[in-house]
Amino acid sequence: MTYYIKADSFFYPYEECRGGYLAVTDGVFGDWTAQVPADAEILDYTGYSIAPGLVDTHIHGFGGADVMDNSVEAIETISAGLPSTGVTSYLPTTLTSTFEILNEVCEKVAQAKHAKGAKIQGLYFEGPYFTEEFKGAQNPAYMGDPSIEQFETWQASAQGLISKIAIAPERNGVSEFVRHVTDQGIVVALGHSNATFSQAQDAVYAGASVWVHAYNGMRGLNHREPGMVGAVYDIPNTYAELICDGHHVNPKACEILIKQKSHDHVALITDCMRAGGMPEGDYMLGDFPVIVENGTARLKDNTASLAGSILKLYQGLKNVADWGIASRVEAVRMASLIPAISCKIDDKCGQIKSGRDADFIVLTKDLDLVATYIDGQKVYQV
Repeated sequence: MTYYIKADSFFYPYEECRGGYLAVTDGVFGDWTAQVPADAEILDYTGYSIAPGLVDTHIHGFGGADVMDNSVEAIETISAGLPSTGVTSYLPTTLTSTFEILNEVCEKVAQAKHAKGAKIQGLYFEGPYFTEEFKGAQNPAYMGDPSIEQFETWQASAQGLISKIAIAPERNGVSEFVRHVTDQGIVVALGHSNATFSQAQDAVYAGASVWVHAYNGMRGLNHREPGMVGAVYDIPNTYAELICDGHHVNPKACEILIKQKSHDHVALITDCMRAGGMPEGDYMLGDFPVIVENGTARLKDNTASLAGSILKLYQGLKNVADWGIASRVEAVRMASLIPAISCKIDDKCGQIKSGRDADFIVLTKDLDLVATYIDGQKVYQV
């Protein structure tokens, strides 16, 4: 069955096509066209814009559920809730924990791989190979040096679903580990780290290519030691995750990062925890109590320390456009195609393209979310 979407504009990676129609056949995108057959079925979104479904490559939970709940039901809850944020593809993200618990989580995510809602495009291990100085809301009791043997066990339990892992560059054995997993096509991210510029550079030379929530959880820039932030700025052909909720990073710092990296190397993420889409109050992030209020999630015993976010990804997209640091097209791209490219899943999601799954969102002129479609079917409406 074929229908045609009519809208004021359509967001392609590097242009916003004005007017016309976009074909969808059996849940798959067709071509954009200026004219349609007289008897064509029309999905009329006059007054609105159509953008690709958003891709969140760093997200721990949503709707009261967390990946570390270690249950199929939790993953199903997250997948079902994410279309309300404009997200149609994502990487469920773990926290630092014991080897055994992480192994069980791998099994549960693999079992929930085809949950209804936003599509699971891989599994992201945020830890446990971090260092304590910039632990954030990660438990240092479970941190250690990277182990190829551990990783292989987790990957077997995940049925090959682990597609991204974050580590601290100063840990022992990093280069060997990075080379081993990147040879398997796994993306290595660097963060929660007190590494020097040189240590970060060595990890990139070994194959690491992503920076975990840039600025947060890493050694800052200093004129005598450029540190992790200096490495984020300076090392080319790497991708910086960025949380644009206005709390994790000052908008001016976001702008500086984008100037250093370019819009094509900054991937908007949420780092959202279970309180996303939920009322303010008390929650847990891994082992730690969290208080959610005034738009932030903070560790309860240290209210200066952020503990993930409650950001919805379409809001991050809207923020960078409203802050004047990205055009509409750039903002959409930073929340869809660039995250997908950074995690090597751009063959599955991240853009409107003929032959791809018809995962798309409907936006107002102000970039507010109106509706979300997956495989050409509406799954969420405001």
